[in-house]
Amino acid sequence: MHVRDVDLNLFVVFDAIYSEGGVSRACFRLNLTQPAVSHALSRLRAMFNDPLFVRRNHVMTPTPLARQIITTVRQALNGLETTLTHTHRFDPAQTPKRFVIGLRNNLEAPMLSALINRISTVAPLVEIATVRSERNNLERELAAGTLDVAIDTLLPLSAEVRREQILTEHIAVFARRGHPELGTRLDKKAYLRMEHVCVTSRRSGLSFEDFQLQRLGLTRTVRLTCQNFATACHVVSRSNMLLTASESAASVLEDPGLLQCFPCPFPISPHVNYLYWHATAEDDTTNQWLREQLRGAAALLAGSQFGRRNGRAKMRPRVGYPAPASLAAE
Repeated sequence: MHVRDVDLNLFVVFDAIYSEGGVSRACFRLNLTQPAVSHALSRLRAMFNDPLFVRRNHVMTPTPLARQIITTVRQALNGLETTLTHTHRFDPAQTPKRFVIGLRNNLEAPMLSALINRISTVAPLVEIATVRSERNNLERELAAGTLDVAIDTLLPLSAEVRREQILTEHIAVFARRGHPELGTRLDKKAYLRMEHVCVTSRRSGLSFEDFQLQRLGLTRTVRLTCQNFATACHVVSRSNMLLTASESAASVLEDPGLLQCFPCPFPISPHVNYLYWHATAEDDTTNQWLREQLRGAAALLAGSQFGRRNGRAKMRPRVGYPAPASLAAE
């Protein structure tokens, strides 16, 4: 079989079904009718002599062959889209575009708020979607184009993945405002005496903060371990426990004023975040535009301060998130 004998639109349908896990959702994504997508799938099945997708529990599960070819298909589609982009310059004011960003939980709320605040008026047809990408799959997803960019800590990836440092978040300690055991400062003794909330996705092993403390020969009392910062901040705002996290953590609260923020009394390394993209997207004007918007959003975060908003002018710069433009004057 030669490529000249194949309708390349079939692979667009294949990618959509694979990504969406069903024909109906693929129809919505592609703006096609169900018979059109079903017909394309039938042609693909005949072409490969394989079912490609098997329905299980209302989800179209890819077969081993589909899993084997998806990366190659996505790389080819991404290459074609890059070629078209070079030919027709991306205009954010007029071009519909969906960007997928790999972003971890701790940065999602502040980064998205700053990013949307930045692009909402200049790119009205641009859609932003964030996903959590497993680090061992990050390079493959960037190469395949299922991720346009990603933001994460420094990772051991090949030279095919470009990277730049984009945002440094210092570690702070959060407590509820009016905490009965704290005044205007938090010292080492108080920190170790009190109970703590820990945020980690690990089922076992030390969190980032506990690993840093262990290196100093210290152990804290963790009373609650949870998976996301929204939960941790809400619990801390309603209890006497402390939360040790990056300075952007309080951005998940509707009212960050419920928390007071203290410098960490121990020398814990900051979170250094890097922006990642694939070498094939290096000169893609669309991807370049997205990277520039993320740099601008990160700069906005780095310039905001939690302490000043919460009555502590001597705090280090807090990496937080600004109010949307519509609320800035309130």
